[in-house]
Amino acid sequence: MMPNRKHTSRKQRKNTGMLFNAEIAGSERLRALILISLLGLEAVLLIIIYFFYRTEYISLFNTHIAIYAILIFTLIMILYESSVHYFIGKEMALFSHHRSAFGYLNSFSEITLLTILFIFIVEYSEQTVILQSPAPLTYFLFIVLSTLRLNFRLSAFSGGLAAVEYVAVSIYYSTVFSDIPVDRFHPDLTGMQYLGQGVILLISGIAAGFVADLIKKKMLTSLASINEKNEVIDLFGQQISPQIADSILEKKDELTGTRKYVCVMFLDIRNFTPFVEKHTPEEVVTYLNNLFSFMIDSVQRYDGVINQFLGDGFMATFGAPVSKGNIPKKAVLAAVEIIERVRQANTAGNIPKTTIGIGLHYGEAVIGNIGSSVRKQYSITGNVVIIASRIEQLNKLWHSQLIISQEVFNEIDANVKSMFVPQKPAKIKGINRPVLLYIFNEEIEISKIRKQ
Repeated sequence: MMPNRKHTSRKQRKNTGMLFNAEIAGSERLRALILISLLGLEAVLLIIIYFFYRTEYISLFNTHIAIYAILIFTLIMILYESSVHYFIGKEMALFSHHRSAFGYLNSFSEITLLTILFIFIVEYSEQTVILQSPAPLTYFLFIVLSTLRLNFRLSAFSGGLAAVEYVAVSIYYSTVFSDIPVDRFHPDLTGMQYLGQGVILLISGIAAGFVADLIKKKMLTSLASINEKNEVIDLFGQQISPQIADSILEKKDELTGTRKYVCVMFLDIRNFTPFVEKHTPEEVVTYLNNLFSFMIDSVQRYDGVINQFLGDGFMATFGAPVSKGNIPKKAVLAAVEIIERVRQANTAGNIPKTTIGIGLHYGEAVIGNIGSSVRKQYSITGNVVIIASRIEQLNKLWHSQLIISQEVFNEIDANVKSMFVPQKPAKIKGINRPVLLYIFNEEIEISKIRKQ
């Protein structure tokens, strides 16, 4: 079993990795759209502020270069982020393969473009007031959104790069313009104050990294859970309902092999061979699909699993892989519902005249996955399967549609027991002792059964 588990583990990790890469690509594209929106909003708001405070603005900069530069920067960033969004959508595989390198390059480009903006404004205005204004807070926009990359190092890198560039530019230009009177750039900031702001940028990047790391762990856990559910769906196909699939995930150890008490149902469609001989293959398939559609629905309604289709019938199991409530009672109610729905379909003329035979037996079975790493099947093995099959065959002899064993009868409620008529002990092939069996009384009103 170990090689199979290792293969499954590798497959699960690969699937989880693919899902994670897809999520990161989506997050990076979303990040680009958010930046486009926020930078556009920032430009609009700055224009509004400039309109109301033009006098104060001129007194600080003595030129309109700052507002023009900010608007040009915003346009450049919008074009840049638009190209990032387009590139990731167009080259998803390339992005996933070089995701880390792309993240560092993108962070460096965004933060450095902002720093170049500040350098440009300082150079042309010959004042460092832009470095003391709210404008450097734009660094935090890139730092906060770096969490969407779900990479601690990238967030810390963004914060560290912003801190280094801001501090370096601020200290350099405060030294270059140290001979300019203080009232020309209100207020003056010392190197210590610039360093303090740089430390805040760095700490912000580290904090964003911790948030990104936490989100990443939660996302990987969620993706692993989704992958496990997909594996269950792959394993069981359409045999089980979504509710049972969720329950299997809670007790997935049982898939590797265990003993459990189950109720096995064998169902057979009577006179199927003569029907096949008189009808086309297409008509046969349509007939079976019409029958099995509501039969499967009844089985799943009572938490059963269709293990095998047998051409003119099927084998179903109640109590494995999920055990809920009175298992034999659920199997009995599912069987009775199937009989009633066949009767209704016959009466309505939706199917050719059809009768069925169902056998139920309750006992211990060995359940689990059998096969190789390439192909597995969830199997139920043991005498309970053989006996259920032999009981079903007795329907032909007794001209009945549902027979249950003594083991099933002993487990059901008294009001459900009243639906059955005991028979004389019968001999079943493969069992040395006679067994006590019960036939369903088909004359009972179905409305009474549905109240059980």
